[in-house]
Amino acid sequence: MITTALRCGMGRMGVARAAPLRAGVVRSISLSAPRLTEANIASALAEADGEPALPLGRVLDESLSFEPAQRPAQRPIYLDAQATSPVDPRVLDKMMPYFINQYGNPHSRTHAYGWETEAAVDEARAHIAKLIHADPKEIIFTSGATESNNMAVKGVAKFYQSKKNHIITTQTEHKCVLDSCRALQEQGFEVTYLPVDEQGHVSVEDVKNALRPTTSVVSIMTVNNEIGVIQPIREIGELLKTYGADLAKELGRGTPKPFFHTDAAQAVGKIPLDVDACGIDLLSISSHKLYGPKGIGAIYVRRRPRVRMEPLMSGGGQERGLRSGTLATPIVVGFGEAARIAAQDMASDHAHISRLSKRLRDNIMSRVEMVLLNGDANGYPGCTNMTFQYIEGESLLMALNDICLSSGSACTSASLEPSYVLRALGLDDANAHSSLRFGIGRFTTEAEIDFVCEKIVQVVHRLRELSPLWEMVQEGIDLKTIEWSG
Repeated sequence: MITTALRCGMGRMGVARAAPLRAGVVRSISLSAPRLTEANIASALAEADGEPALPLGRVLDESLSFEPAQRPAQRPIYLDAQATSPVDPRVLDKMMPYFINQYGNPHSRTHAYGWETEAAVDEARAHIAKLIHADPKEIIFTSGATESNNMAVKGVAKFYQSKKNHIITTQTEHKCVLDSCRALQEQGFEVTYLPVDEQGHVSVEDVKNALRPTTSVVSIMTVNNEIGVIQPIREIGELLKTYGADLAKELGRGTPKPFFHTDAAQAVGKIPLDVDACGIDLLSISSHKLYGPKGIGAIYVRRRPRVRMEPLMSGGGQERGLRSGTLATPIVVGFGEAARIAAQDMASDHAHISRLSKRLRDNIMSRVEMVLLNGDANGYPGCTNMTFQYIEGESLLMALNDICLSSGSACTSASLEPSYVLRALGLDDANAHSSLRFGIGRFTTEAEIDFVCEKIVQVVHRLRELSPLWEMVQEGIDLKTIEWSG
């Protein structure tokens, strides 16, 4: 028996919606935290109302120490599910034997150790394929969605470059797709970056107008990682099978249609996906976005009609010759188990996350004015992006140090530039800098959402009291009419 002790100090597991445990898994939770009484809170607010404006550093200190309600955990509350998700305990329990006992190389065909791990890999591949309605032979394991995206965009473009040198994508794709396209541009390829509307949707008509006979691949994300908008994937896939195929015939008989790639890292396991129904030829997945281990992902590559691509790596010819290298059986098995659980729990997960997302939005937006909801309100509910106008974004994040949030993609979090996704929606730099992404997941609880709402409301009101811009807006001054010196 394997006993795995997991300390989940954020209060997600085992509180309101604990995942069922496999035998032998033990989880301990610490929920103790200091609590302010209502009298203390009222007293603190009364004192604040009578004080003159304080230096920003002191206000942040006060905001950080202020506890609007009993915290549901000692560690920071985690609301960054788009960056990564915790490994589901059921997944970890499934993985453990392949670290300790069943450790054979799945490519060793001459003994039992290889056979048993090969069987485990095949089982995992089947679970992942089933999640997107694909054939297991069409699933190629990679290190994650970044590698899968690079394989899809660069691999297809380079294989067909003698006849086709045009690529279509959108301005709001993940950075690895945009950087792959820019790298191809430096090699002589032509790339069209399509705009999106104010909710983040790409227009199917824009895709149609951008298509050429020489278009080799169209790469459009299914669910955006910053704003949760769901793109019209099925309509785009149908367009490429009809109009795109007709255009390709101009280059001669046998020329394939433009291949359709989608980065589905934020979609797989969260919303239903069917690669055949949507006309998808290549699809990228990342395990750690759906409660599996980090360091493993996959790319779906259609076999009929066949998608041909140039491998990024050479080696022993594993994974249909498209991604050589020994598979890491434990994390492959974990990935497969995460996919199995996602298929099983998708409906209940979505209902849970939708309810918490509505609770978050309604609570904050009913109590704080001038808050913008970025993206489509009917997009994926686990990714909620809000702009708190007339607040400096860094101050807001600093004051929320007991909540794990982000202002954009984790892959660009080191940059001081405002989110290019939000700017593509039409937000100016000030509003883009004042935005927060709330990532709600399987193990998020109501208690955490309520605490976050109280803290957000308190901090926003306090920071706005210090903002001269907020004071001017309250006085009815149009900031756009002011000529700033400097």
